[in-house]
Amino acid sequence: MNVQLPFGKDKIDLSIPDKNFLQTLMPNDIGEGLMGADEVIRGLENPINSKRLRDIVKAGQKVVIVTSDITRPMPSYVVLPHVLKELNEGGVSDSDITVVFALGSHRAHTEEEKKKLVGEEVYNRVSCIDSKGEFTHMGTTSRGTPVDIFKPVADADVRICLGNIEFHYFAGYSGGSKAIMPGVSTRDAIQCNHSRMVQEEAKAGAIKGNPIREDIDEVCEKFVPIDFIVNVVLDEKKRIRRCVAGHFIDAHREGCHFLDQLYKVKIPKKADIVVVSAGGYPKDINLYQAQKALDNSKHAVRDGGCIIWTASAYEGLGEGVFEKWMTGHEKAHDMIEHISQDFQLGGHKAAAIAMVLEKAQIILYSDLEADFVRSVHLKPCSDVQAELDAALEKYGPDASVIVMPYGGSTLPCV
Repeated sequence: MNVQLPFGKDKIDLSIPDKNFLQTLMPNDIGEGLMGADEVIRGLENPINSKRLRDIVKAGQKVVIVTSDITRPMPSYVVLPHVLKELNEGGVSDSDITVVFALGSHRAHTEEEKKKLVGEEVYNRVSCIDSKGEFTHMGTTSRGTPVDIFKPVADADVRICLGNIEFHYFAGYSGGSKAIMPGVSTRDAIQCNHSRMVQEEAKAGAIKGNPIREDIDEVCEKFVPIDFIVNVVLDEKKRIRRCVAGHFIDAHREGCHFLDQLYKVKIPKKADIVVVSAGGYPKDINLYQAQKALDNSKHAVRDGGCIIWTASAYEGLGEGVFEKWMTGHEKAHDMIEHISQDFQLGGHKAAAIAMVLEKAQIILYSDLEADFVRSVHLKPCSDVQAELDAALEKYGPDASVIVMPYGGSTLPCV
C-alpha cells in the first residue's frame, strides 16, 4: 500500500506492506449538498429551535457579533455579510453593530488582519474590535469558574456568536458557547476552566459528562445568554459543508452530529503503529498547532505502540509558555504533575503531549534539529520510511499500521 502524507507544502511518500496495513483514515463520504455562501443562506433561513435572526432583533438595539480570531479557520468573511443582511432586515442599523474578535488568551490583531478576517466591505461598514480592555464580572459557575466577560459583550442587548465546529481535544468540540468562554473571557477565567483538562472525561468528541464543555455551556445558560449562533463545519479543504444557526445549544449539537458523520472514522482495532500528519501547511507551521493531530492519533494506537508524527514545525514550537514547559522539565511525566498543580495556558498542550507519551512512543519527523527534538522528550526521525520499517521489525510480522494523513480532522473510534 502506497500512501502520501502532507508535510509543509510538500508530500511524503510511504510504502506499507499489505499484510501490515490496517486502514487510512480519511473523512467519510456523506454526499454532496449546498456549500459555501449558499449553505450559510440556507442555515440562516432555517434556524434550529429559534426564530429567524431578523425576527429576534429590533431597531435601536446594540448588537455584538462575536467571531473567531486569526488562529482559527472560521471564514467570517463569508458568513458575516449574510448575518448583517438579517440584522438590517430586522431594523438594526450598521452603527449599532459591533464585531468582536474572540481572542481568548491570544494576541491582538493588526487592522489589516481584522480586515482580512471579515472582508473589506464589512470592515468598512461596522465597528470591528478585539476582546482586549475592560471586563465585567457576571458571576461564578458551579465549578468555580469566574464569569468575567469583555465589557462590550456583557453590555450588549443582543449577542450573536459565530464559529466553526471541529473536534477539540479536551472541550469535546469547538463552536457554540466557546465563543464566550474562552473567547471573550479573562485569562484567569480561562485557566480555571481549562484546568480540568486532566480529567478523563475531558476528551475529543465528548459533551455529556465533559467537565470543561459543561462549564463552558453553564456560562451562557446562566450568566451570558447567547441570542443566536451561526456555526459552520468545514471540509479538509476549509470549505463550508454545513451551516447550523439558531439556538446556541440545539444548533451547536446538530453541527456536532454532522461533524461526527464527516470526521469520526471507525477503526477495526487499535494499531501497533500510527503514522499521523497534521495535514501540511498551515496546520504544521509549529508544534503548538500540530499537536491536535497528535492528540487525535492517540485514539488509534494501542498501549505500548508507537506514533510516527510528521509536522514541519519550521517556525519551531510556536508559543512561549508551551516552549518553556517542553524544554523546562527533566521528564515528560513531570509536566502532567505540574499541570495538575499549576495550570498554565500553553503548558496545557505540553502536558497533553506528555499524556500521549504515557501511552505510546512518539517519533517526530520535522524540520527541527534532532538534538532539540530529543530535548523535548520526543525521538527524532530523519526518514519516515526507514522509521516505519524499523517499527514493523520491532513489533513483529503481524504488526498493524494505521495512517492518518489529516490527523487534525479525523477522530478514530473503535
